[in-house]
Amino acid sequence: MSDTLVLGNDDLIFQEETPPEISTDSSLPPWKVLIADDDETVHSSTLYALGNVSVLDRQLKFFHAYSASEAREILQSEPNIAVILLDVVMESDDAGLNLVHQIRNELQLEELRIILRTGQPGYAPEIEVIRDYDINDYKTKAELTRTKLFTTLTAALRSYMQIRTINANRQGLDLIVHSSAELIATQGIKDFAQGVITQIAALLGLDADGVVCARSSEDDAGHPCYTVVAAAGPNLDSVNQAVESLADDAMRNALLESLRTHNNNFQNHGIALYFPCKTGRDMCVYLRTPCLPSKTHRGLLAVFCSNISVCLDNLSLFTNLKSQAYFDQLLMLPNRNHLIEEVDNASTNDNFNQMAMLLIDIDHFAELNHALGHQYGDLLLKQIAERLRKHCNNQLFLARNTGDCFALFGTSQVINTKALVKLLADPFSIHGNEQVISATFGLAQMSEIDGGGQEAIKAASTALNQAKQTQRGQIGVYTREVGTQIQSRVKLLQKLRASFEHERLFLHYQPQVSLPDGKPIGCEALIRWRDDDGRYIPPDVFIPLAERSGIITPIGEWVMRTAFFQAKQLHAMGFPQLRMAVNVSMIQFRSEGFLAMLDQALADSGVDPTLIELEITESVAMLEADYMLQMLEQIKARGLQVAIDDFGTGFSSLSYLQRLKIDRLKIDRSFVDQICHSEDAKSIAEMVIELGKSLHLNVIAEGVEDLQQAERLSQLGCHEAQGFVYAKPMEATALVKWLLNQQPQRPSTE
Repeated sequence: MSDTLVLGNDDLIFQEETPPEISTDSSLPPWKVLIADDDETVHSSTLYALGNVSVLDRQLKFFHAYSASEAREILQSEPNIAVILLDVVMESDDAGLNLVHQIRNELQLEELRIILRTGQPGYAPEIEVIRDYDINDYKTKAELTRTKLFTTLTAALRSYMQIRTINANRQGLDLIVHSSAELIATQGIKDFAQGVITQIAALLGLDADGVVCARSSEDDAGHPCYTVVAAAGPNLDSVNQAVESLADDAMRNALLESLRTHNNNFQNHGIALYFPCKTGRDMCVYLRTPCLPSKTHRGLLAVFCSNISVCLDNLSLFTNLKSQAYFDQLLMLPNRNHLIEEVDNASTNDNFNQMAMLLIDIDHFAELNHALGHQYGDLLLKQIAERLRKHCNNQLFLARNTGDCFALFGTSQVINTKALVKLLADPFSIHGNEQVISATFGLAQMSEIDGGGQEAIKAASTALNQAKQTQRGQIGVYTREVGTQIQSRVKLLQKLRASFEHERLFLHYQPQVSLPDGKPIGCEALIRWRDDDGRYIPPDVFIPLAERSGIITPIGEWVMRTAFFQAKQLHAMGFPQLRMAVNVSMIQFRSEGFLAMLDQALADSGVDPTLIELEITESVAMLEADYMLQMLEQIKARGLQVAIDDFGTGFSSLSYLQRLKIDRLKIDRSFVDQICHSEDAKSIAEMVIELGKSLHLNVIAEGVEDLQQAERLSQLGCHEAQGFVYAKPMEATALVKWLLNQQPQRPSTE
């Protein structure tokens, strides 16, 4: 006997039939089913058949639409409708099929299961409908008995549940990946803990109403020590509160149990999730929930916990690395990186121009550290740091800038250099011994600086270096004028490097003559530089710059090789006894490969070494006795002559001078210039000449510019001279012409 009765085309009336006995879980929300049909009888018949039936442990909740447009409105306003029982023919013949298109393409409801019902078999051929429209089942009303309707609906709901589970897992995994990336980017345990609450709440679709705590390492007795709450939800005021003192019993007990057992703890009204950490600082989060999470959510939470544990390990590693990057591990002070960041952050403050950077450099610390050992030096630095820390008293930012250089940053009014000098003057006690120190300071006001941390340290370092060069124990102050001068020197150095690389440096040669007869006996090679604008840059400007930058060594080698080759050419052109003098800077003279470079230049040029004279300044000659004696001995062994330039400007030891293997003393031009006007200058010149005679050394005067000076020097017994009264420095071709035109004669004023 049939269990349906068809009236007309669309009427559907179910006969009595025993519904299936299915158990129901009241804690689960009901399935939402939409009946879309323009026939009221179909609605009532479907309710009659399925109104008291549960499917897959859940009740059914029906929604009713009597047209396609009404069904669309319900689908737009009511979330999570699982199944629609859709009539093909409503306000138009294809209204149902058009609604299918709107559901999938416009409303983007891909999870919704569509069961198409028609009372007119053949009106919409089943094969074409299934091919052209995204429906899940197609039934004629005549074949939908109560049992078949239940079976069809159950299959649709099961399919909906599976698709929802797959999508939830996919979305949950996407959220876990996203949240893990966000948590990795956090830079502190508080931000991390707050982020964990937020991400778990988002994963479960709940409010962020939870609390997080972290567990420290074990105490001396081996018992776990729990730290305070690191972060809390908006409705909880428990941050920095001990876990054991939380007022909520369920929350407190769940957290402690999870930390004790190292497991997740799921309860009806809250969950506690455990996150292990390799560093021993495990973490646990508690989140209030209206019910137990579903099996799907529990699986996602397990994956989440695993990922967050890795993030927590990374956070611990990051915290370690940040400590290494921003704190000095010996003194436990902020380091240079931290100092720069502090100044950069302060640069946005309104009172930034009222702040200052002070560098404190411990005088002669390197020598002390070398003499007494690094352990002694470290203990001294720790005591200095502690004394400075107490002095700053959180009013100034104290950092270790470099090895023995500390930095203070703060408002100018708080920085008191006089107090700091007095503070460091008191002796330190190291291993029972009193250690007295002094310091040199470099101060830079932010109002004098354009920039942040890097520029502030650079400016203070400039002031510090100036104070060191003047007198240690002083305070150097940076100004904009100083900065401008430094920038000019830097630009000039860049131009010098470029000119040297592009061979725009050249040599001039100034003749040297015998005073008694004016006969040319030699010449001095002098470096010259003309920049791209055609301006001559004085040697006393660019030579010191080259010495400070280290470029003097390759420049000096070029000068030496060029002068040697020129000397060889002059000898070949008919001046076989002409001496060539070449200046050697202190940096060049002390460079490791100086002798090897000298040998190579001599060999390549083929010049007679006995006609080459190296000029070194008096300050170079007075360097370490053993080193200088050894170097000059090796130079003399090669046949070269050695002269001491600028003699009389330094403080030579006569006994030491006597031991040096040198050939000539050169009277500095400052004494020659005043030799006719100052008795002191005349006395010094006379003393140098007499000293030369007693040591059997020749004496040459430089800077001789008039006949009167030449005559006075000749009267005093000076052997040789060079200066404008004889000839100005000139290029090699002009030098050859000058030499060819010379006959033994008295000096001329021309």
